[in-house]
Amino acid sequence: MLGNKVAIDYPPRRIVSLVPSQTELLYDLGLGEEVVGITKFCVHPGEWFRNKKRVGGTKTIHIDIVKSLRPDLIIANKEENTKEQIEELAALYPVWVSNIQTVDEALRMINQVGALVGKGEQSECLVNKITQGFSTLNVNNTPKRVAYFIWRKPWMCAGGDTFISSMIDKMGWVNVLADKMRYPEIALEELKDKQVELVLLSSEPYPFKDAHIAEIKAVLPDVEVRLVDGEMMSWYGSRMLKAVSYIHMLIDGKIY
Repeated sequence: MLGNKVAIDYPPRRIVSLVPSQTELLYDLGLGEEVVGITKFCVHPGEWFRNKKRVGGTKTIHIDIVKSLRPDLIIANKEENTKEQIEELAALYPVWVSNIQTVDEALRMINQVGALVGKGEQSECLVNKITQGFSTLNVNNTPKRVAYFIWRKPWMCAGGDTFISSMIDKMGWVNVLADKMRYPEIALEELKDKQVELVLLSSEPYPFKDAHIAEIKAVLPDVEVRLVDGEMMSWYGSRMLKAVSYIHMLIDGKIY
């Protein structure tokens, strides 16, 4: 998805996945023993998390462990992994890198990964199901003005060029920080001028809890604050299919 050419022995038989959401995608496409390595953050499926060889974190890959697995394909992501480590691996093995900023790009990634690993029919079926699911969302006539927090100390939110912001758009809501890029640091007081109505606190990468709701309400007393499942809002693979019913409940105010 970066425009590079990747040559592989098709279909690949020894895959290392360096991205949690794409690891789950490989499982849901029907792969099994073909995946020989994952990261310590690839928690889904649980069976793979317990039994597959772990190659470090998404940004702290143990190159020596990857080498020991003799991969014929490595699947990575521009944002999740570091440029230096991916370039080091790409000098040794075929590395396919996704770049996801929108829901549409995520759907394209699913089809491309499916084709890459010999599961094109399964990926096409999955994309169709996700597309149909999103088409059923009950988009509000009056959009909520939302700020989506991913970090604390410093406070950081999702900007307009992120997959999270694209998910918010699909819900019919408005990301009040859509004019910012990536994950800007902000002061809570800034949100007063943004006329924010709803703050969403993600479960990852920072594990927001109930205590942090009070911290935000102390500065923004009139703003609604909810805890949300970060996997449902930011995992851009097969988790999107599971996210549809979750988003329905979020729109309907059934998740707090």
